[in-house]
Order: sequence, then structure tokens, then C-alpha cells
Amino acid sequence: MMSNRLTQEKSPYLLQHADNPVDWFAWGEEAFAKARSENKPIFLSIGYSTCHWCHVMAHESFESAEVAAVMNREFVNIKVDREERPDVDRVYMTFVQATTGGGGWPMSVWLTPELKPFVGGTYFPPEDRWGQPGFTKVLGRIATAWKQNREKISEQGTQIIAALEQNAGAAIADPGQRLGAKTLDTAYQQIARSYDAHEGGFGVAPKFPRPVTLNFLARIHARKPKSDGGKHALEMDLFTLRKMAAGGMHDHLGGGFHRYSVDAYWHVPHFEKMLYDQAQLAVAYLEAFQITRDPLFEAVGRDTLDYVRRDMTAKAGGFFSAEDADSVVPDNPAKKAEGAFYAWDKKEIDAALGPPADVFNFHYAVKAEGNVPAGGDPHGEFTGKNILIELGNVTATAKHFAKDETEVRDILAKARQILFEIRAKRPRPHLDDKIITAWNGLMISAFARAAQVLDDPVYLEAATRAAIFLSKELYDASRKVLFRNYREGRSAVEGFADDHAFYIQGLLDLYEASFDLGWLRFAIELQEIQDRLFFDNERGGYFSGAGNDPSILLRLKDDNDSAEPAASSVSALNLLRLAQIRNDGQFYERAEKTIDAFAPQIGHFASAMPQMLVALDLTLSEPRQIVIAGDRDSAETRALVAEAHRHFVPNKVLLLADGGGGQRYLEEKLEALRGMKPVGGKSAAYVCENFTCKAPVTDPKALGALLGAGTPSCW
Repeated sequence: MMSNRLTQEKSPYLLQHADNPVDWFAWGEEAFAKARSENKPIFLSIGYSTCHWCHVMAHESFESAEVAAVMNREFVNIKVDREERPDVDRVYMTFVQATTGGGGWPMSVWLTPELKPFVGGTYFPPEDRWGQPGFTKVLGRIATAWKQNREKISEQGTQIIAALEQNAGAAIADPGQRLGAKTLDTAYQQIARSYDAHEGGFGVAPKFPRPVTLNFLARIHARKPKSDGGKHALEMDLFTLRKMAAGGMHDHLGGGFHRYSVDAYWHVPHFEKMLYDQAQLAVAYLEAFQITRDPLFEAVGRDTLDYVRRDMTAKAGGFFSAEDADSVVPDNPAKKAEGAFYAWDKKEIDAALGPPADVFNFHYAVKAEGNVPAGGDPHGEFTGKNILIELGNVTATAKHFAKDETEVRDILAKARQILFEIRAKRPRPHLDDKIITAWNGLMISAFARAAQVLDDPVYLEAATRAAIFLSKELYDASRKVLFRNYREGRSAVEGFADDHAFYIQGLLDLYEASFDLGWLRFAIELQEIQDRLFFDNERGGYFSGAGNDPSILLRLKDDNDSAEPAASSVSALNLLRLAQIRNDGQFYERAEKTIDAFAPQIGHFASAMPQMLVALDLTLSEPRQIVIAGDRDSAETRALVAEAHRHFVPNKVLLLADGGGGQRYLEEKLEALRGMKPVGGKSAAYVCENFTCKAPVTDPKALGALLGAGTPSCW
């Protein structure tokens, strides 16, 4: 078997292509120099290791000796893992979207030797199909065009980059254009118009969970919970969460969520499991539990977190990136198929469960002929198969079988455990065991929030171990450099804005879960580094990259909160929290400047950045501080802290005044803390707005009454 330079890489995606007959290079000067010296165009292929269509194109084209011969003769070929090098991906995705109107992975782009793009697309089939030209045909046309018109193509590439650069800087905030409460209402109305009142979610198939939208809706409700808008915002949030939890996109046996649903019913998922989805969805379900106390939301949040603890956590504490959509078909080891690990034959379920199978099959819509609708299976991968989905609820199932609901829950729980153990013996999907700083930051947040809301030390331990791992393995304290990812050692790629922002958010959440002052100090240190490397002092907001890599032709800012929130959106929230904790106007001014920087984009399409609007909402609300005064380990203090975490109060920070070093550090900036002490020998809670505080309370119920009175509103 042939191998290429990618055998020297650590990225699982690049290693998947190490035995291709294509003479692949990693992104770097060796490839660039070869292209310049031989005056050849570059073929750039960008993907990630759990990408279904990346696997398809690799099998159809990159594993073909005939196709590889053309690629090797005519081009210098470069492979990039988009998760390892999001800066490279961002530049060329901007080009592909601008020139084709769409984007996705695998991404295929042809560049001049100076790295300027001139042709781009995504997946190409091996021959003409579905209205797309075959890949070999495309290669031939581009090779011929380069030989005949290379000077013209090079000039075209220069013009394209200039246009993209001009467009990236075109949206300049008008100093008089300020976002306000009306902006929040505009975004809410836009989201409401796209809401699917029958199946939950927004828009039509395919449906993505987009947790940032749910975050925003929860806060619209919190602003004015008794208004029609507030009630409808919560209804959209909760109904969508319930529908996703019942759907096939939710792994009913192993916990967690797949990446998206190919249909409008959340039934047939694209079976990848991404760490960033687990993190954000867990938080969305935990917030729904805080608001409603509905045990369903707690259960789904827990099964998502427990899935990550069990299957996506390294021994040293960091979290892995993803699990693949594809896996080996259990009864055909020579074949891989999407969802093979997750789908079921009815006969297999019947044999495993015996008589209780009737209850299970009714509840999860299992059929002898399979339950996947034809429109959800265009490639025939699920013929005769079942993807578990709850079309009803336990009450309906109990009524159908004339059984007690408790008995039905017990039957279903035991059946799920039996099938989970059987499934565990199947060939597992490929695990991408890269540990990415940004995604770990999101997951640290999720575990820290779970520790707060559920008062569960297991989740605090998971968050703490991951934070320690990142601080030791992905941060060089002597150079003050954060790195992007780790696999068999840390990579040489330095962290991007999202790595800093998401990790800082995780550290702030971890401080409020543990009151370990070290995490707060580290968050402030990282914020200072992020501001130095990425903040746009002229226009506000954060560039994605530091601008110190000459191979990255565009310095861009993410201006969309999509599957992952934009770094600037999370940073604005971090800065606002730090402004409260440290009583520091500079943090607040930087947050406001960050929000204002995106006013043109938000003014054009408000719902494009719902997480930035969460930050905007925080600036429009009176910030609240909850200070617990007392010994950290006392039962009284713990009871007050648990009560504070029980309530959904999105504009708060929680601080501990324990009379020790932690309190003295906080008092450096917050003089008001000096007078916050236990009352009558009992731990006390102070609820404040801008540190104008109500009378302290020592009873958790009294604290709950203060917090349950509602968040001040400025609609």
C-alpha cells in the first residue's frame, strides 16, 4: 500500500488520507514552494474526519489510482483538517460561498501558487451526476485552463482576494447606529416567522438544533415572562427541545445528539456526534429545567453529559472532538454505512427483549418493514431498518397497553439497557480523538453549569479535570500562548479567538461552580491575551486569527452565530461578566464596542447573531450580583449557593465572600464586598443590582423568593 507525507501528521482526518495514491501535502511552506517552483496550481481539499461526504469523495476519487495520477501530474495537492486549521477553512469557505452561493465539506478549491483561489466547490462525484460535472472532468478543464491562461487566472485570483478583503471590511458601524430593545424584538419576530409550530425547530429540512437560537429565546422570555412575546418565545424554545428529545436525532440508548436531522421531523439524523453540539444542547436543556423544573429536561441534559463522560473523555480529562456518521455494517464487515451502529431490525429487538418488545416497539415506532420514510433515505441505507423515535409519550403507551405509567417506564428503561449492551458489541463509529481547546471550553461550561443546576459533584469533577488538562497541555504559561489542539502531544497551531473565548467562558462558569479563585484569575489572564492578539481596536470585535501567518490571505471576523457561536459573541458576554466581577469599566467598554461592531450585520438580519443579542440583552438589563457570605464548605453556604443556581437568572454573577484570600482579591475592585458578612453567625445571601443590595437573607427560601420575583425588564 502506498503512503504519502500525511503519515507524519497527527490529525485523524489527515491520517485517513495517508495511504491515498494522491501525493498529499499538509498546509505549509513545503507545498507552497513546490507550487511556485513548478508553476502549478494547488488543489486544496478541506474536510474533517467524521464527515460522511468527505469519506464518499475520498473513496470515489482520492483512492483511485487513475484520478490520483491526474491530480499528481497537474496539481500540488494539499489536505487540511478544518477543525485543526479553521483559519484556512474560513478564508476559502468565504470564497466558495461568495462564488457559488453555498458551501460545505468536503470543500474543493483550486489556488494559484500564491494561494489565491480561482475555482471552488464542495463535493464532486466521480462522473457527471445529479447535475454536477465529474471530478476528473473538472480536473482536466482546470489543468487546461491553467496552461493556456495562467497569467489571466493569476490576475483573477488577485482580484478575487481584493474583492473579498474589501467586502470583509465593508460593514463599518455607524457611530450613531446603536442596537437596542427594538433589535431584540426584530430578531424575535424573524425567528417566530420561521418557527415550525407542528414539529419544532426553525425552517424546513434539513433541521439543525442551533442552540444559540434557543439561548436567545430563553432570554426573551426572561425579559418579560408574562407578555405574549415572552410566553411565545418560551413555547418555541421548550417545544423544540421536546421534539428534538423525542426524535431520532437524540440517541435514546446511549445519550447525546446527532448533528442534524435530514427531515423536518427530527427522525432521520445525519449521524455524526459533535462535541460542540453536546455542550451547547446540554446547557439548553439545563436552562429549560431551571425555568420549568420538568424532569424531562434534566434527564436529557444528564444523558447528554453522561454520554460525553463515557465515550468522549480522555483518561487525562480532555474531551474528544467527534464520532463518525459511518460505521461498519454489523453483518457485513466489508461494508461501511451511515448510521449502521444506530439502526435496528425489528427481529433483532424482538429476540433481545422477548415479550416486553411489544411495549418498546410501540413506544419507539419500530416496524417490521422499518420506520424510515422514503424521503429520509435517498440512498437506501435504511431499508427495513428502524431509527428509534418517540411519536407519543409514556402516558399514551401506558394507556395503549392498559398498564401503569411507572411500570411502562421500568419496562422501557430495562429494554434500553439491554439494547445498549447489545449495540456496544457492534463496530463503533470512528472516534476523532483530537482535543480542541474551543470545543473543550464549551464542554467545560456545560459540565460546570450542570454542577450548578443539578448540584452534582460528578459534573464539577469532569469540568475541573478538563480545565486542568487544557491549562497544563495546551497553555504555555512562560510564553503566555494558548494552543489549538492536542493529539499525542499538542499541535504547533496557536489558538484562535474562539479557543480563547470559549475557554474563558468555561473558566468563568467553573469559578461560579467551585469558587476556586484560580480559575477566575486564569480567565482574566486569557482575556488580556485575547484582547492583545485579536481585538480590533479601530472598529471593535475580534478577528478570528492573530494576523501573524502570511499564508492566511484574509483576516476575518465571524459574523454569524451558527453551529458554534461567533468568538465575538461569546467574548462580549465574557467581558460583561468580567466587568461585573471586577467592577472594571474597560471590560464593559470593550464589550459594548464589540456589540456595536456588528450593528450593520445585525441591523440587516437581526437573527443571524442570536448569541450576540444575548450579550446585547445583558447590556439592556440591570446587572445582578448574588454574593454568598460564609464559609465555603458549610452546609448553610452550600444551601444558599444551591438555591441561587436553581433559578434561571441570565443577567447575574455569583460571588463568594468567605472572609479569606478569595474575598480579599475580589475586594480589590469591589469595595462593597467588605461589608458583606454572615448575619447572626449564619451564612447570608446579598442580592444586588450594581452593588446596591437588598437586605441580606439567611434562609434559602427567602433567597428563592428574591430571585423568583423576576428579572428587571427594559422591553
